[in-house]
Amino acid sequence: MTGMPAGYRQIPERMNIAGELIDRIDERGYADRTAFVWDGGEISFSEFARRVNRLAHGLSEFGIKQGMPVLVRMHNCVEFAETVQALLKIGALPVLQNSLLGEEEVDYVIGHSDAKAAVTLSSLAEPLLNLKDKLPAGIVTANSNIDSSARYDDLIAGAPDSSFPTADTASNDPAFFVYTSGTTGRPKGIVHAHRWVIALGDSNAYRLPPKQGDRAYATGEWSFISALGHNVMFPLRNGVTGVILRDRPSPENVLRTIQDHKVTLMYSVATVYRRILAISGVENEYDLSSLRGCNATGEALEAATWQEFKDRVGCDIWEHYGVSEMQMVLGQGPLQQVVPGSIGVPIPGTDVAVLDDDYNEIADGEIGHFLIASDNPGFFLGYHKDPEKTAEVVHDGWYHTGDLASRDADGYYRIAGRSDDCFKSRGIFISPYEIENVLRQHPAIAEACIVPLADAEIGNRIRAVCVLKDGTPTTEETSENIRQSVRSRIAPYKTPHIVEFIDALPKSPVGKVLRRELVS
Repeated sequence: MTGMPAGYRQIPERMNIAGELIDRIDERGYADRTAFVWDGGEISFSEFARRVNRLAHGLSEFGIKQGMPVLVRMHNCVEFAETVQALLKIGALPVLQNSLLGEEEVDYVIGHSDAKAAVTLSSLAEPLLNLKDKLPAGIVTANSNIDSSARYDDLIAGAPDSSFPTADTASNDPAFFVYTSGTTGRPKGIVHAHRWVIALGDSNAYRLPPKQGDRAYATGEWSFISALGHNVMFPLRNGVTGVILRDRPSPENVLRTIQDHKVTLMYSVATVYRRILAISGVENEYDLSSLRGCNATGEALEAATWQEFKDRVGCDIWEHYGVSEMQMVLGQGPLQQVVPGSIGVPIPGTDVAVLDDDYNEIADGEIGHFLIASDNPGFFLGYHKDPEKTAEVVHDGWYHTGDLASRDADGYYRIAGRSDDCFKSRGIFISPYEIENVLRQHPAIAEACIVPLADAEIGNRIRAVCVLKDGTPTTEETSENIRQSVRSRIAPYKTPHIVEFIDALPKSPVGKVLRRELVS
């Protein structure tokens, strides 16, 4: 057995994610429960496992082998979940990439990951078909009659109706690749091991114990590890139902999904909750009473948004913290005291630290570099083909997150911002998150982002880029009113020097603000 920190169960030397999730469905008594539900359909755990096994047979016959990287280009759908589990069963390596990306980015990931095959949907197949000569093992396309690819449904229909022998993999063997969005350059290929699923299961069991009948829904695409974990792996591991929205999320179809499918647990980012609250009377227009709690990660959730959601919708938003390189490591949930604006407390067995520039511990309340111990079972194996980048962020037993954080006297942590998002003005560190939280409470502001504007005299001026609520005039008077409001709420030196107005903030596919696009 492989030893892990207290708080996580012992991990077998040999294990496989699909073996943990698919092969133990009957043993855990999940067979007759609903695994996934979507508009117009649902599938039981037993039928899902049956299709995964048949698809594994079909893909194996098609030429997919253990250890082979296979690009998965799909939006959220049951075929996505089946494909990932079937590839894991074979011992192949699913390569996950945002399906919105274009041919040039797909070409890069195929080459960088050494993918030999791809599985896709007909609506997303074109870039792969143009690059088919770079995929020698071929392309499998669902919902399609494309001649130059194998048909997904044919692979299942023509396969034996028997269990596919799960690959004999070590817990530390590579299991899948996740390619990041690449906002600072080419996307990094994050390689995770099969033991990752233990971290996922144990951290969720501590923070948010599942209840029979739960229905879990994540707004992000499953090519992002948090959405994959909470919308696919969490239901399969715990015998609850994953709710699938096949369309790209908007506030309206997210709300309809909650209402129609009686979602009990929702996972999203702060921007989505703000956009929901921006809909006048949303709590009366949609029945959201099934929600027992919502979850937020990926960006700071200000206390005002938390309180408004609690008052209007009637449930908590529990913040948690994780990175693509590691499963969730801090959080709060129904078993912990909720502290709005905080990412919570460490999951038992996880060590974290807040250190100064010289890597010395600092006092509670002070802002420093946020580090996570690298002995966590969810910790990645490294960046594919990039040992230098891996060594840059992982050394001396710690993962350097690139975030700045503080801890309060009760052991709750707060993120001040990315170290490269924070900046100095007049020699003092400025946390964009703090000022943005104040700006969003202004009655005229729908969204706001703080970025630096280089200045020879004071280093950087504080620049506020704001989206105003409908009907608010974009005048100098509005700008000055906003500045004075901030000055009255926090230290005067944090008041924006410049307030600008914009129609919409640039965002990533999961709703994070792309503040670098605003830096001039």
